[in-house]
Amino acid sequence: MRARVRFLDTRPLRGSRPFRDLWIGSSASQLGGQIATVAVLAQVWDLTGSPVGTGAIGLATGLPMLLFGLLGGTLADAVDRRTVVRATTVGQLLAAAGLCAQALADNRNVLLLLALVATGTACGALGAPARRTFPVRLLPADQVAAGLALTNVSFQAAMLAGPALAGLIIARWDFPAAYAAQAMAVAVSLLMVIRLPAMRPESADAVSGTRRPQRGGWRIVLRRPTLWGSMATDLSATLLAMPIALFPLINEIRFDGNPRTLGLFLSAVAVGGITAGLLSGTVTRWRRGGLVQLTAAGVWGLALACFGLAGPLWLALGCLAVAGAADTVSVVTRSAVVQLETPDAYRGRVSSMEHVIGVAGPELGNFRGGLLASATSAPFALVTGGLSAILAIAAVAAINTPLRAYRTPHPTPPAAPEPAAPGPADAATAAG
Repeated sequence: MRARVRFLDTRPLRGSRPFRDLWIGSSASQLGGQIATVAVLAQVWDLTGSPVGTGAIGLATGLPMLLFGLLGGTLADAVDRRTVVRATTVGQLLAAAGLCAQALADNRNVLLLLALVATGTACGALGAPARRTFPVRLLPADQVAAGLALTNVSFQAAMLAGPALAGLIIARWDFPAAYAAQAMAVAVSLLMVIRLPAMRPESADAVSGTRRPQRGGWRIVLRRPTLWGSMATDLSATLLAMPIALFPLINEIRFDGNPRTLGLFLSAVAVGGITAGLLSGTVTRWRRGGLVQLTAAGVWGLALACFGLAGPLWLALGCLAVAGAADTVSVVTRSAVVQLETPDAYRGRVSSMEHVIGVAGPELGNFRGGLLASATSAPFALVTGGLSAILAIAAVAAINTPLRAYRTPHPTPPAAPEPAAPGPADAATAAG
């Protein structure tokens, strides 16, 4: 029994059919998204032959993700969250079908391609906050972290398998087949969402004492140290120590710019992440989620500082694998703490804030690292970034006792999506 605990905790898949449906749909959608990402990158390069063109993909995805992610949080706290995810998944399916159609028509207009990409991204971002609230509504409190770990493992697996699968599909059947594969994956996701129970947000009366929830989610975040501490920890780790923009420089300085080595850097992070996910059973059963999150974020900073100093390739890859594993543990425990500590009436907006921090933090961190490396060196930027992240995380831990001492609530049955008021017959049955 003890050995089994060390591996991936599959209780959510075994014990909850709705969560199993959600996981299957999310896994399919993530795999399709990775296939589409490679197809779009290859098609834009084919149309433009310019790094400016491929760089525009980031603009077409980043802006809708930020704007519609925040809007999606408000929407998720106003209407049935299942309805939101259903509608936005239909939008993603239509965008995927549009991508397939333009490829079949041999489209040569890159703006049309980017517009379809932006449309699909906007739909996904609009539904993301609502989708993030599903596990905590479908699972007992002690299984939420395990459910998030399962989701993270499927994401890491999609990152590893998706690009390779996309390359095979494009090489044999060209772009239309890749977009068709994405459309089929989104269709599976839609089918699984349709099977979920209704999940209207709970009333905010018990939280705010008013008929309507407060505008935005910042108030509830700032009032709860576990929430702002979790987000500050994530921002410290990504803003100060994000390494990806420095990979080409490190590769050039130490490994002669070999493109295979550059690919190994990215793969090492993913391998560390998926390994941590597969061995997450022990971590997800620990109740000290706040302490685990802080520790894992600190290990992330330390591993990247060591990567900045590593000479042999095996040591550099080992440091990146450790960083990827620490990131997975930190993400899973942070997400569990945020979902469990947020009143249901605010989960959509708080989830959208966590989503935006998760998107903006790494991008700004890569920008910071690039600027510092251009003024100094890539190793200096990595070492100082990693150590700065450790100091910032230590400061959060020192001043935030509630996060440091946080314990996952004792197991309780998941909240019923739409509880019905008990009638006289129910009362009589209960009394009997």
